[in-house]
Amino acid sequence: MNTPKQQADKVFRARRVITPTGEIAASVVVAAGRIIDIAPYDAVPDAGDVVEVPDDAALLPGLVDSHVHVNEPGRTEWEGFATATRAAAAGGVTTLIDMPLNSIPATVDVAALRAKRDVAAAQCSIDVGFWGGAVGSNLADMGELVRAGVFGFKAFLLPSGVDEFCHLDSAQLEDAVRAVAELDALLIVHAEDPHVIEAAPEPNGPGYADFLASRPAEAEIRAIANLIELAERYAARVHVLHLSAASALPMLAAARARGVRITAESCPHYLTLCAEEIPDGATEFKCCPPIRDRANQRELWNGLRDKIIDCIVSDHSPSTVALKRAGDGDFGKAWGGIAGLQVGLPAVWTAAPDWVDLTDMARWMATAPADLVGLETKGRIAIGADADLCVFAPDEEFVVDAARLRHRNPISAYHGRTLRGVVRSTWLRGEQITGDRPRGRLLQK
Repeated sequence: MNTPKQQADKVFRARRVITPTGEIAASVVVAAGRIIDIAPYDAVPDAGDVVEVPDDAALLPGLVDSHVHVNEPGRTEWEGFATATRAAAAGGVTTLIDMPLNSIPATVDVAALRAKRDVAAAQCSIDVGFWGGAVGSNLADMGELVRAGVFGFKAFLLPSGVDEFCHLDSAQLEDAVRAVAELDALLIVHAEDPHVIEAAPEPNGPGYADFLASRPAEAEIRAIANLIELAERYAARVHVLHLSAASALPMLAAARARGVRITAESCPHYLTLCAEEIPDGATEFKCCPPIRDRANQRELWNGLRDKIIDCIVSDHSPSTVALKRAGDGDFGKAWGGIAGLQVGLPAVWTAAPDWVDLTDMARWMATAPADLVGLETKGRIAIGADADLCVFAPDEEFVVDAARLRHRNPISAYHGRTLRGVVRSTWLRGEQITGDRPRGRLLQK
């Protein structure tokens, strides 16, 4: 018996469709929120609605951002699900995974996860999933969070910046690696060694060079080396968050060649901003690990080219303007975090070397983050995937105005920069996101 062909309800026609295998001209056929066919551009499928993508734009998969601090509940004055997901959608992001801090309570048990899901439920313009936290007090109970649907566990190796999310000492880190191996889960790690940081100069004052010296690359190198050793010992799956020190790339490449289950990400601010350009007192650029020099940045791009760095995600970590400017430009006192959720795609595209094309961008910012967290129907334009799409004009330029960005607090390290590439529209399961009617779903692993 022949199965009736599903009736299309929308078709996206574009001269430039960015698929996992390359750029093509195509008609992307959608039914009930899923892609059911990728037909030739000149095909005219029977559909109620045809979206013609202009010739100066490309159809990308909706981006997947696996590193976002939404901060709600508890610190909603910093950010919240309504504002964060609207900013994400404006930047072409259709799925984000929320970090277990800086919300209160931190997502370290099932009750806290439930509280976060309850507050997020009616606010999200895009799809949202959740990381759990690995802290010393919950290592024996991580299985409960796995069964409740978290996508893995975040761990710090040094103080996180908030009292309610504790870091792991060396013995606890080993326990956490062993636990995720037994659970077949994923441990994602803020990899800076506390002993190296403690021995470094204090970051007080307005000088960016002084702040940079307080977070040396050696802290990342030592922490990543330890993480590799533990992952290899226990055959665990681990992931290095926000890699900023390119000098760690050779050891990551060697570990992967040996079969160690380790992946790594970097962030738009490390790939687009550099220490030489940061003025003293400009604490909007403060983040940990720090933004390093231009030569280091070139090597990070090479790490992407060589497939040592897997993905690019925002590490959107906003705060109030007052916290970001605490101490009147004192890098020791200001909150550390970059609010870049909305501008990541154009920022990376603007800074990209000549060898980068839109297929690379889609792999780094959509497919690879989706694969990291196991979302097989996200981050790709392919038959069977969700019709999460982004219409992107790669040659159009704009000037970033922090006051017009949609995250909660109007401060940005990108303010005043001219960026190339404009997100013209974002679509979730085939419906355009307008921000007036939250339709995002809460995802579970």
